[in-house]
Amino acid sequence: MKNNTIVSLADSNYFDLLNELVDSILQFPEGKEVDICILDAGLSNEQKSILSKKVKEIKKAEWDIEVPGFKVGEKEWLKSQVSRAFLPKYFPGYKKYLWIDCDAWVNDWSSVELYFKACNDGKLGITQTMGPGYRIMSKVKWVFGKFAIIKSQNFKHAISSNIGIDKARKLAFAPHINIGVFSLEENSSCWNIWQENLKVTLRSGKIFGSEGLAINMSVYIDEIETEFLPLTCNWIASNLLPKYDEQNQYFVEPFLPNTKIGIMHLAAGLWKDDKDMRIDKSVQIDIKTLSNKTISKSLRFKN
Repeated sequence: MKNNTIVSLADSNYFDLLNELVDSILQFPEGKEVDICILDAGLSNEQKSILSKKVKEIKKAEWDIEVPGFKVGEKEWLKSQVSRAFLPKYFPGYKKYLWIDCDAWVNDWSSVELYFKACNDGKLGITQTMGPGYRIMSKVKWVFGKFAIIKSQNFKHAISSNIGIDKARKLAFAPHINIGVFSLEENSSCWNIWQENLKVTLRSGKIFGSEGLAINMSVYIDEIETEFLPLTCNWIASNLLPKYDEQNQYFVEPFLPNTKIGIMHLAAGLWKDDKDMRIDKSVQIDIKTLSNKTISKSLRFKN
């Protein structure tokens, strides 16, 4: 068995994205040296048959922490908000785990190597959603001149999850951490801390986003040891569009030194004419090239 694994999850609606993620990993020679494991949150038998020829293992995702049925409905994909905090239980025996959301794909293998290196000695390897070009970090609603209502992502979810006002205030203006890509060693103490925080956030809050709030609590309140990686390691395109290097035919960050993007993440979707690029591969948007030309292009992986 190989030492490291890359794990993702999808339901049948996101199968194409998951399949593209797997292909983006396997396009690199190094990708064939890492086991790919998949959590099934509603894949069809045909879809699992296609994936089984490319990946090491597929396992059914479970509700590792009990949540009320009325919160779930038929949204099996919500298991991703829980099961990713229990990866060593599903796929035991690996030294290091790298989670990549199915709506992300690998553009440069160096980011994968950074994540596996970042989690050495029990640390959490992860990326904050902040960097050059980000113009707004936290939203506020201004009332009565100098007074404002905080509307940051962390703070809103912390309040709705009833984790306590003191903890919510600690998170209010902390740079948000995106849980869509992260790495941890099998024996890291972070797993248990994250799981305990997740139990708290699931108790009162919404399921969606609960695991992200729990990891932000683990970092900023419990102060787990964390290795923060560059934004190129988890480039959320809906926050800041990349540029395209036409000469080398790959995406880069839009500001100097125009570093090659390592992992492209389509979280929250990229929309045009009420169509989401994640669902409709024909959707293209306008982006700039390094020569400042505007081109229409999809940000999904092309093999």
